[in-house]
Amino acid sequence: MKKLILSAAIVLGSLSIYASNLPTPEQAKITVSIQTGYTEVSADAVPAAVKTALQTAYPGAKLDKAFVNEKKEYKLEISVGDQKATVFSDVNGNWLKI
Repeated sequence: MKKLILSAAIVLGSLSIYASNLPTPEQAKITVSIQTGYTEVSADAVPAAVKTALQTAYPGAKLDKAFVNEKKEYKLEISVGDQKATVFSDVNGNWLKI
């Protein structure tokens, strides 16, 4: 009887090896901007209200690129550490949801 219980424990233990979590392959992140009409501007051309809102919402963020459209809406490409993001703001520093 002991051999039967021991055998069952060994079989069940060996099956649990295959039940481990396998890492899933990372999918490539593709960002397609449907926004058109933005022209690149220098970081100095970005209004102070937008820069203040950026530093308030994302402390330590670095402004990599800035773009503006005819409505004076700003598209800001920022990086915080090793993460990159694109955010949108109006001329008064209010965040836009695009």
